[in-house]
Amino acid sequence: MTATDRPTDAHAIADEVHRRRWWTLAVLCLSLLIVFVGNSSLNVAIPTLSRELGATESQLQWMIAAYSLVFAGLLFTTGALGDRFGRKGALQAGLALFLLACVGASQADAMWQLIAARAVMGLGAALIMPSTLSILVNVFPPEERTKAIAIWASVTGAAGAIGPVASGLLIDHFWYGAVFLINVPFVLTALVAGVFLVPKSRDPEHGVLDPPGAVLSIIGVGSLVYALIEAPDRGWGSPITLLALGVAAVALSLFVWWELRVDEPMLDIRFFRNPAFATGTSGMMLVFMAMYGVGFLMTQYLQTVLGYTALGTSLRLLPMAPIMLVVAPLTPRLSERFGANRTVGAGMLLIGTGLLMMRGTQVDSSALYVVVCLVPMSTGMALSMSPMTAAIMSAVPPRRAGAGSAMNDATRELGAALGIAVMGSIAASQYSSAVEGLTGDLPAASAEAARSSIAGAVRVAGEIGGAAGDALRAGANQAFVDGVHVSVTIGAVLAVGAGLLVWRSLPRRLAHEGAMHGTAGALEEAAELGIAGVPPVFPDEAFVGDDALRGDGELPRA
Repeated sequence: MTATDRPTDAHAIADEVHRRRWWTLAVLCLSLLIVFVGNSSLNVAIPTLSRELGATESQLQWMIAAYSLVFAGLLFTTGALGDRFGRKGALQAGLALFLLACVGASQADAMWQLIAARAVMGLGAALIMPSTLSILVNVFPPEERTKAIAIWASVTGAAGAIGPVASGLLIDHFWYGAVFLINVPFVLTALVAGVFLVPKSRDPEHGVLDPPGAVLSIIGVGSLVYALIEAPDRGWGSPITLLALGVAAVALSLFVWWELRVDEPMLDIRFFRNPAFATGTSGMMLVFMAMYGVGFLMTQYLQTVLGYTALGTSLRLLPMAPIMLVVAPLTPRLSERFGANRTVGAGMLLIGTGLLMMRGTQVDSSALYVVVCLVPMSTGMALSMSPMTAAIMSAVPPRRAGAGSAMNDATRELGAALGIAVMGSIAASQYSSAVEGLTGDLPAASAEAARSSIAGAVRVAGEIGGAAGDALRAGANQAFVDGVHVSVTIGAVLAVGAGLLVWRSLPRRLAHEGAMHGTAGALEEAAELGIAGVPPVFPDEAFVGDDALRGDGELPRA
């Protein structure tokens, strides 16, 4: 093939990619759905797993922690690997690993096997997540990219509600392994469809890898997530928690130092000088902190305090999904009219409103009240996520889309871990101190079980029975609700504070001369800040316009 022929073939490939771009988006959204369902589906399964596998509280924690720890710890590395060696390959490898891990988890008959399978799922998810947004940015033209990102973000939010519903239905009718097998047909669909519908793309400049940065990010982020998740059980002042936080601080400080020093950084720390990037990452973390923290507490409240089944609990959390699906696609139009800063700021204030409303929950509240509280929260999350995703990606050059996507994903995962750890820790601390006075006459093992969790108190109350059991359960329920009240109050204060900060700090427009122009609109002149991408780049193929990337005024040679 001659240099003259190649652009024609490249144009034909680019045209084919453009024609099937919405099918590509469907595969990317399905892959994204799998990842977030995998991270949100196990809350309602915890009582069943505890009963059928005899799991301790620590083992149950590790079952959830293993996924988040590996996921967050490897996001930067897998994003860089996808940029370097190919995003489609990273996506397909991640789906294959996730598939194998789901099958393995469904057959586990010991907790250590389940924990190991969840860790492999985290590795698969870390390969999948950065690839989805990176491919999206490189497939969609600027005039459609905002709409595509809004759809992508709405799927992210909806997945948090879909996972528990599916799990609740399966647990009520089948054995616990079905929770993992439900993923298999979806993973297979995404894996097979991706072969035909997802184009190959990678960093057109073939940037070098950054092994020191990768190692430091894994150690730093992994240690931080470990500390956040372990702290509720071990205590914020325990040696292991302080050691993990110290390791995280040292590793992340070295990571920042190294990334500022190296020529090809995995994550350019200078991105944080851009107000859109800095505010978007911190705001996204808070949104997911609220989403997962509230989900963690409300699942236990509905199932343990109010006595609903796993499916009944999940169905009462389901309204979050349609609210997000309806509101999220409207955010570009709202951002164009009122400004991204005001749209996201209003979303944060709605999140704070929903959290404050949850102070009205009682031990005998109607589940309808919980649903009412979720309406402003879900609306606020939907208003916030799409503009903040756009804000993060607007600061990242398109050829480093994997690094930007990894940062976007890491803030979500860290926010999820932070929400469960901090809000759960606050509630647990209030709970254990209140329950301690009710367990003085119990055997040491029973008293420890009752103080460790509301589920433990319910088990002990059933064992002792009678008036004493009823008193313990009533006291534990009230202690848990009081802990929830303290937790959501602190969360509301953080949300309102973040809303005011976003209002002042997030740019009204996310590109120098552009803005978000409606549902099907785009960020004009987005190439300046990076959310517009280069045309899809295929290995060993040249495109008209690649000369701009080379900067020498000539088409790439054959």
